[in-house]
Amino acid sequence: MVDTNAIYVLWLRDIKRFIRAKSRIIGMLVLPIFFLLGLGLGLGNLIPSSVLGGSYLEFIVPGIIGMSLIFTSVASGTSVLWDRQFGFLKEILVTPNSRSSVVIGRVAGGATTAMLQSFIIVIISLLIGFNIHFTAATILAIAFMFLIATTFISLGLIFGSMINDFQGFQLVTSFVTMPLFFLSNGIFPLSALPGFVKYIAYLNPLSYGVDGLRITLSGATSFLNPIHLGWLVISPLAIDLLLMLISSAIMIAIASYAFNRTDVG
Repeated sequence: MVDTNAIYVLWLRDIKRFIRAKSRIIGMLVLPIFFLLGLGLGLGNLIPSSVLGGSYLEFIVPGIIGMSLIFTSVASGTSVLWDRQFGFLKEILVTPNSRSSVVIGRVAGGATTAMLQSFIIVIISLLIGFNIHFTAATILAIAFMFLIATTFISLGLIFGSMINDFQGFQLVTSFVTMPLFFLSNGIFPLSALPGFVKYIAYLNPLSYGVDGLRITLSGATSFLNPIHLGWLVISPLAIDLLLMLISSAIMIAIASYAFNRTDVG
């Protein structure tokens, strides 16, 4: 059974830790801002707008938002290691609350903090020339941010549940997050990737999350084609949203299973 009070308490704990850890916020923003300025303003001047159907800055900002979300989200799995080391994890799990409630609470808190950092990236992007193309679908950008964060926070919790030392966790997450980011459409369009790399990118949930952000924020076209089912036409945006919902649900289920089997220390 899911305990909403436990979920709220764990969510509030993550929010308070986020507000108090200003150095953590700055550290998590350095790499995305570096990519944003270096690629968006530097490399972007070398790429003709005709290649992407718009400026490279408009193309890359959704990718940098996705980058911020995936790096922050996966890194949040270290909280499991800290809680295990200091005995807090054992204190949580001796309560009547189910482990699924603990997982959902951690995912909710981590997703909220990851989205707050992404909003900072959006503000910085607006200051350097990025323009949001406001439409009725723009509000869905928040949903895509949440789903990207949920998917990869769950991945971080899986690693945190399986790995007991911080060095091993950092090595594994670094080995996973960088390929996930570069093997997506975050920096380059999928049409520019080699054939076999393109197929890997199709299996990457981040590709669909960034694609959804790009459509809702930049008004760009999708790498997906609409699906025609008789009289019903499913738009690329709806496909992105559906696939992100499925990936989030699957990752939460796997994280709950892994957390149920973790050693509390």
